[in-house]
Amino acid sequence: MKGKEAAGGSRRTSRDYPLGFKLAVVRQVEEGEMTYKQAQRHYGIQGRSTVLVWLRKHGRLDWRYPGIHTRMMKAETPAQKIKRLERELSDERLKNQVLEKTIQTIEQQVGHRLAKKPLPGQCGSSSKRGA
Repeated sequence: MKGKEAAGGSRRTSRDYPLGFKLAVVRQVEEGEMTYKQAQRHYGIQGRSTVLVWLRKHGRLDWRYPGIHTRMMKAETPAQKIKRLERELSDERLKNQVLEKTIQTIEQQVGHRLAKKPLPGQCGSSSKRGA
């Protein structure tokens, strides 16, 4: 036992998880918040197939072939789609902030404002005429 403790700290060989915890993990995986492997790492679940066993026992989906679930995304519910789109929007906003900051830094280094190209289908002068 000392060998295990020295290599990986004080780890138990088995652990009993409450049913509520198992069901919460199963729900997160089946709703697409994370994969079963991500859930295992996130919650520090030691057994390689522990979460998969929970999914097979308590899940609503067929988990006999887990690779299908990781390769093919099931149809999104409206709530899942909203959550995904909110994450994508947040990522795009962050990317936009980084690009704007990069432009500001370059403008400071060169000493003048950079000209921005209009979007396709837009004309820089026609948009000002209507105003």
